[in-house]
Amino acid sequence: MTSLVKDLSDGVRLIQLMEIMGDTSLGRYNKNPRMRVQKAENVNKALEFITSRGVKLTNIGPEGMRLLTLKDAESHSAISEEGLSAKEGLLLWCQRKTEPYKEVDVQDFSLSWSDGLALCALIHRHRPDLLDYDKLDKQLLEVEDLCDSNHPDERSVMTYVASFFHAFSSMDQAETVSRRVEKFAELMQSVWRISLTAEQLLSALSETQSQWAATIFSGSYVNAKELSTDFATYKQTTKRTWVTERQDLATLFGNVQTKLKTYGLREYIPPPGLALSDLDEAWKRLLAAEATRSRAINAQIREIKESLRKKFADLANDFERRLHAISLELTAIEGTLESQQEQVQEIQTRLPALKDVLANVACVEAECGAANVEENDYTVFTCQDLEFELELLNQSVGKKIAFIDNQIVSRNMTNLTPAQLEQFESAFRYFDKDETNTLSLPEMTAALASLGIVYTDEDMILIFEDLTQAYGAVTYEAFINLLVDITEDQTSPEQLREAFRGIATDKPFVTELDLRIAHLPQPAIDYLREAMPNTLNAAGEPEYDYERWLDDVFA
Repeated sequence: MTSLVKDLSDGVRLIQLMEIMGDTSLGRYNKNPRMRVQKAENVNKALEFITSRGVKLTNIGPEGMRLLTLKDAESHSAISEEGLSAKEGLLLWCQRKTEPYKEVDVQDFSLSWSDGLALCALIHRHRPDLLDYDKLDKQLLEVEDLCDSNHPDERSVMTYVASFFHAFSSMDQAETVSRRVEKFAELMQSVWRISLTAEQLLSALSETQSQWAATIFSGSYVNAKELSTDFATYKQTTKRTWVTERQDLATLFGNVQTKLKTYGLREYIPPPGLALSDLDEAWKRLLAAEATRSRAINAQIREIKESLRKKFADLANDFERRLHAISLELTAIEGTLESQQEQVQEIQTRLPALKDVLANVACVEAECGAANVEENDYTVFTCQDLEFELELLNQSVGKKIAFIDNQIVSRNMTNLTPAQLEQFESAFRYFDKDETNTLSLPEMTAALASLGIVYTDEDMILIFEDLTQAYGAVTYEAFINLLVDITEDQTSPEQLREAFRGIATDKPFVTELDLRIAHLPQPAIDYLREAMPNTLNAAGEPEYDYERWLDDVFA
């Protein structure tokens, strides 16, 4: 024998040595081992024989013995890190692999391995699927499990760690090979992705421009505004996505070319129509199409707004002209009272149709509001202006009809003097506050009081109900007929003079205080103050000449 490493490596001479020393046969074994597994079986058989004879092998199992005796020199000589010795290289490898594990601090091949965490860290670093390092019991591996002493044998630990090194190194080499293939596959996939992304992006740009070109404007503001909103949304979403894809594609193209040079491969040339220059040209066309699209939408919106301005102005101006024409027609009415009455009633029949026309004007104004049309140089009228003028026209027609009706009633009252008719009509008009040509109960009470006719509340209610039942309301005709009945039965000029003398306490004049003491309603007092002539006394207070006023009324 010249070398223990060489001569005992296949286990044959080791078995022969055990047979001589034990004076027994170990049985069949591989006498000409060629494979590594056959050599390992021989070594294992020799170790089992030694153990059976009561010899305790510390830290050396069958595999450990094989490593120590057969592969020790080979294993350790294969371990090299940065030009260090086998031991230093193995230690440096362990330190690098266990660096992420805070509980592990490998400084040697003895005490640093006593708690087993360093071994677990090595396993977990390379095969995390085999154990959950975070859940390990820190006392999982006791010193006694590794050796019979409190100080693990350095060579034994190195043997164990060396086996890990060789196992995991082959794994790392396999991973390196896999990563190399993976990186190359990723590179080739990147080349493929350049063409695919460019093709998809160019297709999307073209499709969008085709859709824009095929757009037909409906002419409504709602449609134009929707297109404007869609275009703004496109610029904030789809367009930005394309900008990002375009930039990423240019970056990817540059990176791929660099990697191809690194691998010593020929430069990548995109298929025809998919080069970056083709994408740049397509992008320029997109920008031009965007500008055209934006101008078209804005022009459509401006055109719709101008159209709405003119549409509203035409309707509003025409409506105002119709109102003005009817007003002129109303003021030009002449002829007999009956003829005038017919003409005004005919005009009144045309007014409801104007409300329908005004409703159409209001609809167009609402369209203008929805389109944010705030100014209009084609008209000075708003729908509110026209509505106000229509209401005035309705009131004018109503007043004209009431006036003619009252005149007809007055004309037929032959038993009243013109002065009485004027006084009664003036009182009626004064107290008809809502201009409905009718009097409410309070208005009728005040009107009668202004003429010196006063009843109790109960009597006034009865009179009002009788007139309402007979005429439907206290109209001018009902009021005049009531006054005719009263004047014929009760109120003579002399009776009125006596009534005023009673209020004035026989003075030739009456004061406002006298009227208040007599409990006349305030509207009646206001009317009398305006109707009766007056002079100021020494104190500057007006004194109303009722005698003179009655003379004028009954003249």
